Amino acid sequence: MNPTPSQTVGPFYGYALPFPGGGDLATGGITVHGRVYDGAGDPISDALLEFWQADPTGDLSGAPGSLRRDPVNGAVIGRHGVDFTGFGRVPTDADGHWTLRTVEPGNGYISVCVFARGLLHHLFTRIYLRPDAFLDSLPPDRARTLVAVQEREGVHRFDIHLQGEKETVFLDFG
Repeated sequence: MNPTPSQTVGPFYGYALPFPGGGDLATGGITVHGRVYDGAGDPISDALLEFWQADPTGDLSGAPGSLRRDPVNGAVIGRHGVDFTGFGRVPTDADGHWTLRTVEPGNGYISVCVFARGLLHHLFTRIYLRPDAFLDSLPPDRARTLVAVQEREGVHRFDIHLQGEKETVFLDFG
């Protein structure tokens, strides 16, 4: 019996998963960016992050269309830039950095799924832009790992630490 993808150590994310404009959910809103770090504190250059979020009113339905294809050659051409889909997919660069351009979600957070080398199963977390009851239920030092830091007006930083002293809180939806 051959191993399944979740039993092998990748990454296999560079082929067919990232798409043009994957981190551009909306223009004229906010920018959220950061780095993904491994347990030793080194940036991970080949992680893949997926984002889901509500629109400014808190609606989670989003419009279809993030993964549109070119009708001529079948290549993924991404979203058309008009409708808000609420979904994004971004690979990290050589320095482990990622960027998301979007609108501020009406429910106060952006959901994140992390795929990275050495992870046999993806991890879920959230990027909070404002406090809420869930954050209040966590110890303050753990809650801080879920809150984006505002660097300046409209720009927020959120680093993801997979292990170690600064480990990000990961959520279990099982």
